[in-house]
Amino acid sequence: MVIIQNQLFSMLQQHLDENKITRTQFAEKLGVSKGYVSQIMNGGFNHRLSKLVELSLAAGKVPVISFKDINDVILEDNTKSG
Repeated sequence: MVIIQNQLFSMLQQHLDENKITRTQFAEKLGVSKGYVSQIMNGGFNHRLSKLVELSLAAGKVPVISFKDINDVILEDNTKSG
C-alpha cells in the first residue's frame, strides 16, 4: 500500500505543479478541506478504493488495478533482490 500512496502523492504533486493549482484550489475542486488535501499530500491517509479512484480522476489519471498470484509476486521480488 505504501507504493500506491507514494505513486498517488507523486501523481497529485505533478498535477498541481503542471496546472499551477494550489492545494486550496485542489481541495475546492474535490469539495474537501485544504487540511484534508495536506493530509493526502503528506502521506497520512488510508483510503477506500473509491477515494483512490476519485483522487486519481481529479488529477486526470485512471488507476489500473490488477491481481497477481502471490507466488508469482514472491518470485518476482526474489529475482529482483538476488
